Amino acid sequence: MTIDGILAEATASLESAGIGTARLDALVLLQDELKKDKAWILTHSDHPFHSKSLEKLHQKIERRISHEPLSYIRKKTEFFGREFIVDKRVLEPRPESETMIELTKDIFSRPHRFTTQRLPHAPHIADIGTGSGALAITAALEIPRVRVSATDIDKDCLKVAERNARKHKIDLSLHHGDLLRPLFTTHHPLTTILANLPYVPARYEVNHAARHEPALAIFGGGDGLELYRRMFTQLAERTEKPLFVLTESLPFQHQNLADIASIAGYKHKTTQDFIQVFVY
Repeated sequence: MTIDGILAEATASLESAGIGTARLDALVLLQDELKKDKAWILTHSDHPFHSKSLEKLHQKIERRISHEPLSYIRKKTEFFGREFIVDKRVLEPRPESETMIELTKDIFSRPHRFTTQRLPHAPHIADIGTGSGALAITAALEIPRVRVSATDIDKDCLKVAERNARKHKIDLSLHHGDLLRPLFTTHHPLTTILANLPYVPARYEVNHAARHEPALAIFGGGDGLELYRRMFTQLAERTEKPLFVLTESLPFQHQNLADIASIAGYKHKTTQDFIQVFVY
């Protein structure tokens, strides 16, 4: 069978399973199997496809038919233009989370937009509930002279984050424990918190792909904000508080999250899509 025939067959199978990105997914999996780029595949459509590669491709297509995320099948994904290792231990980084990086960069390039306080020369950013480490590592790569720490309650997630830190040659300080607790003894005061905590309400209907991801990384209790309540309670206990807290949640949760943040003395400054910026 030719490459063009395989691509057509795989696309049809995925379309029948209700995969909205059927042709693109089939093409990506074909690229991985052949170790060729899209241009090569499309210009060699009549090239024969070897049976050994066909068997492996069929196995991957079957996994995608079950709505397993493409990133788990490929064991990698892209975030902010960089490749990250992912597997079933961690949530796949979402495109909407890239907004958190953009806003963080904006804070450190134009702090006067949010506060009159002077920022430290070497800021310390903490990614709480880091998962794959994509946010923490991207912040370290995008913001000059920054120190980055990351925490997670799941040791398996920290193993994935450590692999990604090595991949991108980042000195990432990883800590196991409940939200901010592991950082309470740090000798480097925090400047900014990035918190993309689980925020989906317990009874909220998620799509087929999300059902393959770890529930611990998706659901945040009855209204989805339980982990944020705990985090801001931890912040309220701190004498020395980070100046900025950036959170991700669903738009209909934003007002409730602003109320939760206010208990710890944080004021809402701006919202962009799913991301809110709070300033102390």
